[in-house]
Amino acid sequence: MTDRADPTPRAATPKPTWGLDSIEWERWVPRTLMARASLIIVVPLILVQVISTLIFYENHWDTMSRRMAASLAGDVAYVAEFIRDFPGEQNLSWLKQTAARTLEIDVTYTVGERLEGDLVAGDAVADDALDEFLWLALKRPFRVDFASFRNDKLISINVQLDDGVLHVLAPRRRLFSSTTYVFVIWMVGSSMLLFGVATVFLRNQVKSVRRLSQAADDFGKGREVPDFTPEGAFEVRQAARAFNIMRGRIKRQITQRTEMLAGVSHDLRTPLTRMKLQLAMLGPNPKPEDIKALTEDVGDMERMLEAYLAFARGEGSEEAVVTNVAELLDGMVARYRRDGATISFDFAGPHSIPLKPVAFERCLANLIGNAVRYGKRVAVTAKLHDRVLDVHIDDDGPGIPADKREDVFRAFTRLETSRNPKTGGVGLGLTIARDIARSMGGDVTLSDSPLGGLRASVRIPL
Repeated sequence: MTDRADPTPRAATPKPTWGLDSIEWERWVPRTLMARASLIIVVPLILVQVISTLIFYENHWDTMSRRMAASLAGDVAYVAEFIRDFPGEQNLSWLKQTAARTLEIDVTYTVGERLEGDLVAGDAVADDALDEFLWLALKRPFRVDFASFRNDKLISINVQLDDGVLHVLAPRRRLFSSTTYVFVIWMVGSSMLLFGVATVFLRNQVKSVRRLSQAADDFGKGREVPDFTPEGAFEVRQAARAFNIMRGRIKRQITQRTEMLAGVSHDLRTPLTRMKLQLAMLGPNPKPEDIKALTEDVGDMERMLEAYLAFARGEGSEEAVVTNVAELLDGMVARYRRDGATISFDFAGPHSIPLKPVAFERCLANLIGNAVRYGKRVAVTAKLHDRVLDVHIDDDGPGIPADKREDVFRAFTRLETSRNPKTGGVGLGLTIARDIARSMGGDVTLSDSPLGGLRASVRIPL
């Protein structure tokens, strides 16, 4: 009796791996892009050549060879029958002239001669097409000689007749077509020409990829990389443009972080100096106004540090989600209205789009806050069209001179010359807004407003 429960554990049998995934292709495929692209061209080219050659030789070559052999065998059989039916020197002379003129063969008939040696007859018919058709047409012993007149490009056919031997010399072109060699030469030549042209194009494409790779490597090692014109295929030019944009963003980020550190040391030095002086002047019984001044300086420092941290955080690691942008903007406008601002809002187009809502709200908060601070009337208009979201914030304030509209996007740049954060902030609002917009693939620009002040435009591609 067999126990069904086997207490002995069995090792798991590994499952065999089948298919293409089990083959280590990297060991057999060239490493460089140039070699792989050439292989992609060469392999189909060779396959086409082999298939074309097989089809040609199996069909065209075999068919043409048999037809030409049948034609030559028919001419030889006709001459043999003519000699048998019309004997005599006069008829033979006429036959020789006519055959040379019309059939392109040289005919000689030797009376009383006998063929010796290996002959083709009866069951000895070879597989050669000419032997096959000669036997079918003559039904007599014969010998075909391809070697004796090779230099003259002739074929010798000797036929044993009843009272002599018929000697026929025929040109080799009656049996072999020259189009075969032309076909092979044309096929190989055109393939080499196409491969050469393809190699030139491939080299140019690979050159563009190598230049892009070298530029990325140099930039990653901290070397100065001059701007290079994107060239090559569309995808290569697109990658080169993306690299230039990425490099610009990284360099701008490094510059802004450096300026931020300089701004922090400069802006915090003033309240710290005041606090040192106030602490040095405090007596055993400090006055309430001294304590209030210290508290105000501490508050200024807190606001500055919060602005610096907001700038350093950027957009963070927030993921894009489907957001009702109309509700988001309407909620922001409503908050400013509750604070007493005169602000209008209008939205056109679909409402739900993929967006980073927190980062986008921070971007618009800086722009709308500036408009409310410097203008009495503010208008927010948004439109979604052609997979692009455009938001315009207009105000009737003093505006910004056209020659300084790009300068205000630099970190810690303020048109108000005093360093008092109560009158103009720390100069990071527009910088943060543009950084957030560019991190989403868009931008922030400044222009004249229809209300008479400044227009801040945010464009975000979807």
